[in-house]
Amino acid sequence: MRGAYFMGHFVFEQMKFARAQVIRSMEDVSADIADIVPDGFRNSIRWNLGHLYVVLERFSFQYIGLPQIMPDGFKEHFEYGTSPLHPSSAPLPSLNLLKTLLEEQPGRIEEKLLDRLQEPATPYTTSQGMRLETPEQFLSFHLFHEGQHLNTIKLYKQMLAKKK
Repeated sequence: MRGAYFMGHFVFEQMKFARAQVIRSMEDVSADIADIVPDGFRNSIRWNLGHLYVVLERFSFQYIGLPQIMPDGFKEHFEYGTSPLHPSSAPLPSLNLLKTLLEEQPGRIEEKLLDRLQEPATPYTTSQGMRLETPEQFLSFHLFHEGQHLNTIKLYKQMLAKKK
């Protein structure tokens, strides 16, 4: 049991570390840049940020039956398979709102899940084929997911800086 607690604690530390990198990546992103979809791609920086929030919220709470904090329009804009190339009629959240939600999310998740990491959850198989069955597995997998999207945000920033 001691190992599970420390692993759980480390998952939360990793989650906070990864999220801090995402927040840092937002520092020099203006609203204009945030919504550009680079040529050959289907999403924007704002979409990647909102997508990270939506997926971690779902992974953390939906599969163990806890309420999610999901602002209006977030699922329509940022869920898997959505794209700003096919916009929703719901208003886009501001970058400030996204930043606030992204900053607050890891601490809220830790508070709600610290003692529930090994509980059985409704099983879910990711689009990459990984089966997840406990909150700890969902959070661990999300670290991979967060890194993928952080890399995409960094790539988009580099591509868009060259167009200036």
